[in-house]
Amino acid sequence: MDKQKTIAAGMGLGAICALVQLALPELVRLPAPPPGLALPLALLSPAAVLIAIVGRIAGRRFFDPELIDGQPPAPGSAAAIDGRVLQNTVEQALIAALVWPFVAHVQGGAAVLVLAVGFAVLRLIFWVGYHKAPPLRSLGFAGTFYSTVLALVWAVISALI
Repeated sequence: MDKQKTIAAGMGLGAICALVQLALPELVRLPAPPPGLALPLALLSPAAVLIAIVGRIAGRRFFDPELIDGQPPAPGSAAAIDGRVLQNTVEQALIAALVWPFVAHVQGGAAVLVLAVGFAVLRLIFWVGYHKAPPLRSLGFAGTFYSTVLALVWAVISALI
């Protein structure tokens, strides 16, 4: 399969993951703490993923004499990939941190807790996919991004109706 088809398939699966995340709290009637507690719990998910990535980068630096003094990693190296994963995850985490409070307020605590679990799982898929073959990262990227954007759209529409 060529790169565009692999990426398109990942994006399609990511969209399905996003829709499942949005529907799950309603379909299953998941119990959740109130938004005031659910939101801080949900935000621990992006924090945990960021901690894992930063820890991995720090470990690479400590054990690699080429990186220990803060030099940039070689292009295409595992350390360079981890840096790109970190940057994209910071971007995704910031978007989530700005959107999820509104989603929690409008849709309830279960919605953001499902988004949080999805965030962690899909970011790990993004990270592993990036290391295996860069086009494979599309599922993790799309699933994380689409779920946050669709949750925002859903919450705005719900708030206006």
